[in-house]
Amino acid sequence: MPLMRSWVESANAPDCPFPLNNLPYGVFSTGDEEPRCGVAIGSQILDCRAAESVGLLNFGTDPLFDVPFWNEVMEQGPELWDRLRNVLTGLLAEGSSARASVEPFLVDQSMARMHMPFLVSEYTDFYAGRHHATNVGTMFRGAENALPPNWLHIPIGYNGRGSSVVVSGTDVRRPWGQLKGPNDDAPRFAPCARFDLELEMGAIVGVESDGPVTVKEADEMIFGYVLLNDWSARDIQAWEYQPLGPFQAKATATTISPWIVTRAALEPFRCDTPAREKELLPHLRDCGPMLYDIDLTVTLTPEGKTPSTIATANYNFMYYSSAQQLAHHTTSGCPMNPGDLLGSGTISGPEKHQRGSLLELSWGGKEPLTLDGGDTRSFLEDGDRLTLTGVARGEGFTIGFGECAGRVLPALKDPYAR
Repeated sequence: MPLMRSWVESANAPDCPFPLNNLPYGVFSTGDEEPRCGVAIGSQILDCRAAESVGLLNFGTDPLFDVPFWNEVMEQGPELWDRLRNVLTGLLAEGSSARASVEPFLVDQSMARMHMPFLVSEYTDFYAGRHHATNVGTMFRGAENALPPNWLHIPIGYNGRGSSVVVSGTDVRRPWGQLKGPNDDAPRFAPCARFDLELEMGAIVGVESDGPVTVKEADEMIFGYVLLNDWSARDIQAWEYQPLGPFQAKATATTISPWIVTRAALEPFRCDTPAREKELLPHLRDCGPMLYDIDLTVTLTPEGKTPSTIATANYNFMYYSSAQQLAHHTTSGCPMNPGDLLGSGTISGPEKHQRGSLLELSWGGKEPLTLDGGDTRSFLEDGDRLTLTGVARGEGFTIGFGECAGRVLPALKDPYAR
C-alpha cells in the first residue's frame, strides 16, 4: 500500500510517523484543559471530543469521546472500529470537502501533553521471544538446558500489575526489595542494584471473551498495539522467582508509548512467525501471518550526556504472536476484558546488538556495554533515560508509535520512614 495523502501537509512526509495510513489513538491535554481523546495526523492531533460535539464523529451511539480514554470505543467492537477509521480517513484525506469543518479542531502536538490512552483492566506479560529465552536460560542453566521443556509448546506468561502501567515520559523510581547474592548467608532489604529494561510490544484487547477463543478470533479481538518497556529488577527477581515466578521484580512500572496503533494500520506489515521446531497443538497453530515487520530501537541517555543506541531488533523475531498469547490465555475459560494488556515478552534477535535487555547485552554483567560517550553499563544507573521507538516502513510512508520513554530516579532513602 502506498502513502495515503492528507490535506494535513505534515502527514505526507515519508518519515512522518503519523500519516493518513496510521491514524493512531491517544489521550492528550493542552494548558489547564482536561485530557481528551485524539487522533494523530502529521504534526497535529484531531480533538475527537470537539469533533463529536459538532457531529463530525457520530455513530448513532451514546457519546464515545466524552471520557479521557479509548475503552468506550473498544467495547463497541470491530465493526465500529472499521467505521471510525473510514470516517477519519474521509475527513482527513487530501481533497476532503470536510476540511473547513475539521481544521478548527486540530491541535499542534508540540502544545500537547500525552496521557494514558486507555484504562488498563489487567496486565499479563509473556516470555515468548526465543532468542531472549535462550540467552537467559544459557546464562543460568547452561546451553543444553536453556529452554524449559514446555517452552516450545505454549507461550509462558505471568500476571502482572495493571496499576503499574504508566505512559511514556513518566519517571520510574528504583525499587527496594529483598536481595540475596550467591555468597550471602541471608537476604537483606536494599535498593535494586541490577535494574533493567525489556524491549517489548503490547497488545490491547478490545472486546471481552467468555470461554476459549481460536487464534483467528483472538487476532480479531486485538484493538491495537503499543511499545512497552517492562522495567525489571533482576536481583530481586533472582531471589524471589522460585517457585512461582516474577512478582515484585516486575511490579515497579511498565511504560507504554502514548499512541495506540490499530491492527488495521499494521495489516500491510504482517509476516510469518518463525519455523516451528515442534508442531504446536491445533488450538495454538498459526492461521496465517501473525507477526508484524516493525523495526525497534533502544536508546540509553545518561543524565546530561550523549544518547547511545544500545539495541536494534524487530517484532518479527518473536516465536509466539499476540493472538496466540491471547488464545492461550483463554483456554482455561479465563475471561478477557476490554483494556487487558498483553506484553509480548522481551524482543531479542540472534545478534548481540539485537538483544532487548541489558541482562543480555552485558551477559549478566560480565561484559559491560560501552556507550558512545565512554561510560559503561551493566545495568541502569540513576538518571538514565531509556527510549524505545518502533517504525513500520511502507511505500513512501512510515508508521510510528511515538516514544516509549522513562527516566530512572534514585531509590527512596528509607521507604518506611514515617
